[in-house]
Amino acid sequence: MTMTTAQSERRVDQASSRSFYFLAWRWHFYAGLYVAPFLLVLAVTGLTMLWTSVISGRDGEKYYTVTPAQVQTAVSAQADAAIAAIPGGTIVQYIAPREIDGVAIFRVKTEDAASMVAVDPYTGTVVDSWERRNGLYDLADEIHGTLLIGDLGDRLIEVAAGFAIVLIITGLYLWWPRDGKGLASVLVPQFAARGRLLWKSLHVTIGFYISLILMVFLLSGLSWAGIWGDKFTQAWSTFPAAKWDNVPLSDSTHASMNHGGIKEVPWTLEQTPMPMSGSSAGKAGLPEGQPVTLDGIVAFARSIGFDNRFQLGFPSGETGVWTLSRDTMSNDSANPLSDRTVHIDQYSGKVLADIGFSDYGVPGKAMAVGIAFHEGDMGVWNIALVTLFCLSIIFMSVSGMVMWWKRRPAGASRLMAPAVPADMKLWKTGAVIMIAVSLLFPLTGAVLLGVIALDYLFISRVKPLKRALS
Repeated sequence: MTMTTAQSERRVDQASSRSFYFLAWRWHFYAGLYVAPFLLVLAVTGLTMLWTSVISGRDGEKYYTVTPAQVQTAVSAQADAAIAAIPGGTIVQYIAPREIDGVAIFRVKTEDAASMVAVDPYTGTVVDSWERRNGLYDLADEIHGTLLIGDLGDRLIEVAAGFAIVLIITGLYLWWPRDGKGLASVLVPQFAARGRLLWKSLHVTIGFYISLILMVFLLSGLSWAGIWGDKFTQAWSTFPAAKWDNVPLSDSTHASMNHGGIKEVPWTLEQTPMPMSGSSAGKAGLPEGQPVTLDGIVAFARSIGFDNRFQLGFPSGETGVWTLSRDTMSNDSANPLSDRTVHIDQYSGKVLADIGFSDYGVPGKAMAVGIAFHEGDMGVWNIALVTLFCLSIIFMSVSGMVMWWKRRPAGASRLMAPAVPADMKLWKTGAVIMIAVSLLFPLTGAVLLGVIALDYLFISRVKPLKRALS
């Protein structure tokens, strides 16, 4: 009698476990249905940006090389040449050469547009000029961030990223070895299999290996998103301007230094107010009594450790500041720990703020490293890993579609989603887990609850719809 009871309880547990497996599969199927097209777009555009940056440079500077000489011309003379190339323009940014045979880049703004001017730092002659943010990198970046439809695209991608986290969790549950299979069945593809089983084995193994990296990519990407990033995580992770010794603050934030959809300012500084020029505040900067000039600012930058490539933003308006920056995210270096932003009063030459990686809070440090890793900015190993990762994401998206296609009967007019388990004893557990994960990301959670309500109140009650979507 006891044995019979134990066997019965074991059969019930196995049935419940199997029901939960099908429930997780159903969640995985529907999440993948929405997420896969977005992941494909993100992977392809990500690869495009990565290799465009490697080949030509984010600002196009790698297209040009010059012959090094012993002495460079003054940066002010280089700036004069850049201005002469764009009549009626105003210089707003200087980007120092990365290599000794590299060009200096000046961003020159006119009323209608902005141009990038490449100048030979040794001869002071203009090498070339082009419209800013009008290349392949920039098109890919715009698609990557907004799908070319502005805030709506940003929100759709944010929802997809939240559902991708659901996809990871359900995938790991589905892939976990069971029915006597060992971990080797997940770690090594079953190349002897054929057809759908081979696709499934490759999908499982590759998915297992990239799951952690995908989570890093999703979280670092979500932290830039308009709702979860801008309104939640970034808002409480912003660098406190109070650390700047009570310097006067502008109504503008660091985000005003971004241009278009391109993110150029460190994540943790974006919502921090900019300091203002024109007071007696600040710490020792340029030598007292020395005029604050472009050449003086560049010499000061070199003296405080800004070697090789760095960026210098010119003052904007009467209260604007000179801004020195080295940011891995902007391809200035391969080491996020060397990231640094320095603001200088345009009148006194005093340092109003000096923020380095060590000054960031924990979320700011995590994002500085995470974004650099996300963009493949940390060296050859990072480029190789991100390339392999993007190709894996493309394969995962395609293989999921192939498995679905091979599973559905010929001529089927339904989605052929995994069936709703008859025994739903554990449905509450699955629902709570998935909803809790999704609600960590409010926009995704709102969409999820809307879909559940639509399914319960409408789709499940209209038989043709219920059949087509099952």
